[in-house]
Amino acid sequence: MKNKLGILLLALFFSYLPMQSMAWGMLGHRVVGQIADSYLTKKARKNIQLILGDESVAMASTWADFIKSDPAYSYLSPWHYIDFDKAYNYAEMQIFLKQDTAVDAYTKLNLIIAQLKNKNLEQGKKQMYLRLLIHIVGDVHQPMHTAHTTDKGGNDVKIFWFNKPTNLHAVWDSNMIDDEQLSYTEYTAWINHSTKEQRRALQHDDISKWLYESNQISEKLYAEIKPEAHLSYRYTFDHIAIANQQLLKGGIRLAGILNDLFG
Repeated sequence: MKNKLGILLLALFFSYLPMQSMAWGMLGHRVVGQIADSYLTKKARKNIQLILGDESVAMASTWADFIKSDPAYSYLSPWHYIDFDKAYNYAEMQIFLKQDTAVDAYTKLNLIIAQLKNKNLEQGKKQMYLRLLIHIVGDVHQPMHTAHTTDKGGNDVKIFWFNKPTNLHAVWDSNMIDDEQLSYTEYTAWINHSTKEQRRALQHDDISKWLYESNQISEKLYAEIKPEAHLSYRYTFDHIAIANQQLLKGGIRLAGILNDLFG
C-alpha cells in the first residue's frame, strides 16, 4: 500500500513539471515506450518486469527527464543529445562517431548497452540504465537532439507558436505532438503501423544511421525556418507525419535493443 501511495504521489508531482524541459515531452516519450512494448518478446517482457517491477516501459521512459530536478543527477544532462558543428553525409557521420569521445547520447548509449549486458550488474544500476536506455533512444529520434551546437539544438532559434514566444526545439519536443490532444495509448494506436519487413530493417540499422537520419531532418528544419517565425496549424500539417515517423522508428528500434538484451 505504501509503495502504491508513493508511486501515486510521484506521478502527481511529475504532472506539474514544466513540459518544455522534456525531450519529446512526456507524451512523445511514452508513445515511443508503448510502441516498443508492443514488440517485446515474452522473455524480454518478463526480464524487463523483473527490473522495473510495476513500472511499464512507457512510464519508465520519462524518468530521465524527471530526475533533472535532483542536482545529484545533473551529470546526466549531456546524455540526452548529440550536437554537430556541420552537416555530414553518412560516411562522414560514421567517421565522426568512431572518433567521438565526448559525453553525449552516442557514447552513453553504447555505454548503457554494454552495462546492461553485464549479468552481474546490481539491481539499482540495472534499473537506472534501463530507464536511461528507453529514454535516450527516444531522444535521438527527435531531430533537434541531433542538431547544431551553436544554437543548442534549436533552443536559441526563437519563434512564435500560436503567437506565444518559444523556440524550434520546444516545437519538436512537445508543441506539435501535445496539440493532437491524444493520450499516449491513443497516439500509439494512431501511428503504430508497420510490416515485419519494415521492423526487421529498422532494427538492423546501426545507431549511427539513427543519428544521421535525425540530423538530416534537423538540417531541413533549419533551412526552412525564419527567425521570429509565427508557426501554427500549417506547420503541424506539414510536419506531423515526420514527427510520427520518428516516434515509430524510435519505438521499433528500442524494441529491437530490448529484445537483444533481455529476450
